[in-house]
Formats: sequence, structure tokens, C-alpha cells
Amino acid sequence: MEINNNYKTVKVIARSNRGFSLVEILVALTLLAIAGSFVAGKIYESLEEGKRTSTNIQMQNLAGRLKEFRRHCNFYPTTDQGLEALISKPTGGKECKNYAPNGYIDGDEIPDDPWGEPFIYESDNNKFTLQSLGSDNEENTEDDIFYPPKKK
Repeated sequence: MEINNNYKTVKVIARSNRGFSLVEILVALTLLAIAGSFVAGKIYESLEEGKRTSTNIQMQNLAGRLKEFRRHCNFYPTTDQGLEALISKPTGGKECKNYAPNGYIDGDEIPDDPWGEPFIYESDNNKFTLQSLGSDNEENTEDDIFYPPKKK
């Protein structure tokens, strides 16, 4: 009798340790994939928002350097002179007699936007605009970023 009881106990233990069925595993994997895509979407949104914030900060910094250039030179660099006028003294057009000896930006190149593209600079010597084309790198789309910000 004791052998029979042990056999039943082993049989019950064996049934409870048989593992998961293929359907149960597929359901679990599907739920994990759905949760993973939700988390990945939120991470992507956060990354894009961080890039937009970084772009606004970069534009504000460039605007500050351009305003310093104007204080010394009494004009903003022309569109043709571009942001490169912040690194080396511009030639052609108006000449800046009080140009800072080391330029207005440390280093030897203008930083790109967070998407790896150059900022678009336009000026008529009295005012300027900066633009980033955003993640799609196409002009006049919803994700373009401007300094000064465009009124909606």
C-alpha cells in the first residue's frame, strides 16, 4: 500500500512539473512584445523631446553669440557670411573693426543640430533667424524649430 501511495505522489508531482504548453508560452511572449513596444514608444518620444529641447538650447546659445557679434560690429553677419562669422572674421560685405580676436565660439566649427544637420541662418544685418529642420530634415514641416520662435 505504501508503494501505491508513493506512486500516486510521484504521479501528482510529475503532472505539476510538466512545464508550460506552447500556447501558454506564445501568450506570454505576445504580452511581453506588446509591453515592450509600449515602452520602446515612450523611450522614442522622450528621446525626440530631448533632441527638441537640446535644439532650442543650442539656438539660444548661438543667438547669444550673434548678439555679442552685433555689439562689437554693429550688425549681424549676412546670410552669405553665415554662422562661420562667429569663428573667423568675415570677409566681403560689411567689415567688423572690433571683431573679437578669438571669435565668438570656442573651437573651429559651428555645432550641428541634434540630428546631425547644420542650422539654417538668415540675416539682413539688422535681424536674424535660425532654423533646424528637425528629425525629418525637410523644410516647412511640423517638426521645424525656429529662433526666434514663430508665432502660431
